Amino acid sequence: MARPLPLPYPGIDEPPLITELRFPRAGVTVSGEFALNEFALLGGEQLEFLRIYIRTRGNLKEVERLLGVSYPTVRARFEALLRTLGYDAGSDPRDEVLEQLERGEIDPEEALRRIRR
Repeated sequence: MARPLPLPYPGIDEPPLITELRFPRAGVTVSGEFALNEFALLGGEQLEFLRIYIRTRGNLKEVERLLGVSYPTVRARFEALLRTLGYDAGSDPRDEVLEQLERGEIDPEEALRRIRR
């Protein structure tokens, strides 16, 4: 049974190079060097976020409801997803504060204080 790709791979910061594709029912194997697209390189949590985002047609309030997290957390995850995909997510300094809040590195009061600065 096929397993999901083990990506990102711990300790490795380069994308993998795929060297073989197999189509078992057709009995076909293709050898060569194949690159994965940016979506194939997403980790499980970001891939699930992207699935929910697409399912809700980009409605972040609905993503918030489905995930049971705050709107700032949803925005921070969305911005992190954009950065992972290589898209310019903008340089909103609040994003780092929201990410620290999500990781539990700061409490809500400290996050609010930093955002209001």
